[in-house]
Amino acid sequence: MGGGAHYPFPKEVWTPSGGWWSRPSNWATNTAICIVGISIATFGVWRLSANKEQRHIAPTRAIPSQRRLDASGYHSV
Repeated sequence: MGGGAHYPFPKEVWTPSGGWWSRPSNWATNTAICIVGISIATFGVWRLSANKEQRHIAPTRAIPSQRRLDASGYHSV
């Protein structure tokens, strides 16, 4: 299983992805840093979108961003 052993490959070739069978020792740390960064960016975009959101008519169903709005459930403009 697995397709056999790794075949010989040129060592002098540079690739941005790390080359053949790349497995950096700090892959878990890099992954965690990326997840945290993407999460922070996503939260920032969501927060900006929620702050700019305007509802001129009260919604008929629950919307997650309503929890932070005024008691009536919508902004009056």
